[in-house]
Amino acid sequence: MNSRERVLAAFHRKGFDRIPVKHEGTPEVNKMMMDHFGLSNIEQLLLLVGDDFRYIEPIYIGPELQQFPDGSMQGYWGEHYKYVEFEGGKYLESCYLPFAGINTLDELDTSHFPTAEWFDYSTVKQQCEKISNQGFAVCYGTAGDMDFINSIARARGTEQVLIDLITDDPVYLEIMEARFQFYYNMHECVLKAAEGLIDFTHIGEDLGTQNSQVIDFDIFDKHFAPKFKKYFEMVHSYGAKTMMHMCGCVRAFLPRLINLGLDVYDVVQPTTPEMDIAVLQNDFGKNIVFCGSICVQSTLAFGSVNDVVNEVERRKHLFKKGGLFLGPSHAIQVGTPLENIINMYKTAGSLAEVDEKILAIETQKNSDEVNMSRLF
Repeated sequence: MNSRERVLAAFHRKGFDRIPVKHEGTPEVNKMMMDHFGLSNIEQLLLLVGDDFRYIEPIYIGPELQQFPDGSMQGYWGEHYKYVEFEGGKYLESCYLPFAGINTLDELDTSHFPTAEWFDYSTVKQQCEKISNQGFAVCYGTAGDMDFINSIARARGTEQVLIDLITDDPVYLEIMEARFQFYYNMHECVLKAAEGLIDFTHIGEDLGTQNSQVIDFDIFDKHFAPKFKKYFEMVHSYGAKTMMHMCGCVRAFLPRLINLGLDVYDVVQPTTPEMDIAVLQNDFGKNIVFCGSICVQSTLAFGSVNDVVNEVERRKHLFKKGGLFLGPSHAIQVGTPLENIINMYKTAGSLAEVDEKILAIETQKNSDEVNMSRLF
């Protein structure tokens, strides 16, 4: 089987030669792995770990996103981001919130909101054909697409966004609607241009905390469900499948999301007993495919090699015919033992030998630094 055949067989629970794999690591973790194996770019690493998915990207042609003297960078919605360093790595954090303190629609400047016309889709089909010819499953989108709570909070403030959802604040609802239209239109433009060659689209919404849900069902049903339903139906009309990134304990929302049309739940974070992968499979496995589930907060970061091996073997046993794309429960974090990461992929059966074919692969970008034009 090639990667696409393997992924689709697992999606339809028809069996496979090995469990499909989807890798995600921070830039620091990916560099650690590349240095260990003598690799020079991210594509070589994806080949080495056996990642079965590849992503296409339209070309950004919109207004120049400014970089400022303090090192911060502008996002689509006028917010600014700056790297915050910690021991061993760095993360982008919002440092200027343009919608903070905006209390009326008259105060809200919508003139610079992004549109789908900020992108050139002329190379989309060619990118899809290349990935398909290489034998990979073709994906489009990111965990930051849609993302009405987390990403709007980066431009308005987390506390304010949660208050907005309770009070039906018109400023927030205007931003939410604009964000939905932007990503809905952009994804449809990509799907049209791809002419049926995209297998999965990817969006995100952080609906869970470590042990519970972020919002109640009334808020979800009023503000989120109609948008997700419309989006899922649009994606299905082009023959693609829907994937949604959700951090935390989101079990309570799965029945609703399944009914709305979600196909793949990415990335299962097993932080509570009810989020255990075996429990989720028993309760929802006939109706949704899972992605991720090897915990970056416990097993991968602090477990032994045997712990990692046992968790992977457990999933191979549970999902013999499919229903899971194996991988970490989020980006693998700085400080995670290299041997744990290697043994996750080795036990999955996806880790390749470093050979001349892999080392010969070249990409335009030799790192996976954050692409500002597509995260926000």
